[in-house]
Amino acid sequence: MTKIELFLDLASPDEKGKSRWVNVTEFVGKYGDLQLGNGGSWCRGNSALAAKYQIEMDKSVTSGNRIDRIRLAGHNKEKMFRQAVRKDIKDFYKTQNCVMLGVNGVSENTTIEVDHKDGRKNDHRISKLATQRLEDFQPLSKAANDAKRQICKHCKRTDRRWNAKNIKGNPYEFYEGDETYTPELGCVGCYQYDPVEYRMVSVRRIAAEAADFVTAKLYSGK
Repeated sequence: MTKIELFLDLASPDEKGKSRWVNVTEFVGKYGDLQLGNGGSWCRGNSALAAKYQIEMDKSVTSGNRIDRIRLAGHNKEKMFRQAVRKDIKDFYKTQNCVMLGVNGVSENTTIEVDHKDGRKNDHRISKLATQRLEDFQPLSKAANDAKRQICKHCKRTDRRWNAKNIKGNPYEFYEGDETYTPELGCVGCYQYDPVEYRMVSVRRIAAEAADFVTAKLYSGK
């Protein structure tokens, strides 16, 4: 049984998709695979379970931020973004170096993860395996991807995009647009969205600015 099947067996939701509160202490024996460990990927908001059910979590039973119990609050009627990446795209990027850190290793923080460039994950074309494109993704080390995930959360909460000059030596804040997030531009122009494109645009922009400067210097008297 999959983890989702195990939880449904344990929670026994009714015909409306509602279940009892299931305490995490019940994740033993037959249900031991449900132990949440690092984040509980099977019950996150972008999981296959969340695509079918409204999931509620309670963290008030014990101290700290640990999930104490979970229940289903009904069928989910909203269209969910699915994070699965098509195999050929995974295979293509897994052999490449991280576009931010230049590594592709075997340690936890240097292993390559195939990252959705758009951190908001609201384009349902990308949610469908059949319509995904190589350019929708990029190779990031786990460390870089973890950092980007937090940056994107902040942007989503504030509608203020991340400034590339936070990295010393970067010459421009954005390669397109400014700090204000707009639906029209989306994530395009943010360093986190595409650091390779940021570098390429920066080189072209610097070259153009240098040419204008030299021309003005040489021919200012004309």
